[in-house]
Amino acid sequence: MTEAPVSPDPRAQAPGPSEGSIPGAGGSRNRIILEVRNLKKYFPVTSGVLTQRIVGVIKAVDDVSFSVREGETLGLVGESGCGKTTTVRCILQLERPSGGEVLFEGKDLARVDEAELRALRRRIQVIFQDPYGSLNPRMTVGQIVGEPLTVHGLVASRGAGFARAAELLSVVGLSGNLADRYPHELSGGQRQRVGIARALALEPRLIVCDEPVSALDVSIQAQIINLLQGLQEEFGLTYLFVAHDLSVVRHISDRVVVMYLGKVMEIADRQALYEDPLHPYTKALLAAVPIPDPTLEATREHTVLRGEPPSPADPPAGCVFHPRCPIAIAECSQGVPPLREVRPGHWAACIRA
Repeated sequence: MTEAPVSPDPRAQAPGPSEGSIPGAGGSRNRIILEVRNLKKYFPVTSGVLTQRIVGVIKAVDDVSFSVREGETLGLVGESGCGKTTTVRCILQLERPSGGEVLFEGKDLARVDEAELRALRRRIQVIFQDPYGSLNPRMTVGQIVGEPLTVHGLVASRGAGFARAAELLSVVGLSGNLADRYPHELSGGQRQRVGIARALALEPRLIVCDEPVSALDVSIQAQIINLLQGLQEEFGLTYLFVAHDLSVVRHISDRVVVMYLGKVMEIADRQALYEDPLHPYTKALLAAVPIPDPTLEATREHTVLRGEPPSPADPPAGCVFHPRCPIAIAECSQGVPPLREVRPGHWAACIRA
């Protein structure tokens, strides 16, 4: 996708956000549909065989805040183990947060009762990473896509749900005749389209895409990404798109959140992030993306990070990235840098940004 070049914004330091503010929550004509405020998810580390005792905690998600605007695609990126999927599971309430808030249309999902949460879940759907493990092998495609309609009482009978499923299959580019097939009779790309059709069945406001193309061939990835973009334009959908492939995120996202070891490192508009990243970790991630030009690839500068990512059970003091950071100074180990708005709409958790 060709993007028009923009002039970089001046590096004037903006005042830090006020307490309780949400990065990316202001300056848009679109209203906020999802707010994640100071989200935490800690898993206990236990020891002992007969008597279990807690000896520590794993800080999988540690004080994460961001917002998603109606009609946009927000990319959530980072290397494996950074907390992306745990953040998503807390948003979906598949994991109960240890702290913080998840506000969907103004309601905190962690504090509503089961009946209200069930109603809210109609408007939040998910597309899973594994198209092979996310479909029930004992159900036909029509039953899989039509089941949400039956569960939520939106159709009079299973037959009506099956008929609606055939319509949804055509929306995602599959023949309605596949409604009688079982998942094992379909290819990986077809299965993921079935997963997308199932997510669309309840006409959601927000769809969480948890690495929906990482298990697919590259050629199929492009088809699924184009399908998601087409559906967004047609139905006015909002996406939270989780991925580790930065090229995919650049193609589909409007804004991007970068995570490392359970914390947010940077939030920015897609073009600003890729053309002029502020955080050293973001710069290292972008430097690792190969360029499909042997000449440019051979001449460009690569950033090699020291060591391995620390354990979330024993994170370093101060900035969690400072042990591997190429520009770290003594102050980086003395305090956790706040996520501050360095430029309008461009947030970074780095004292040197």
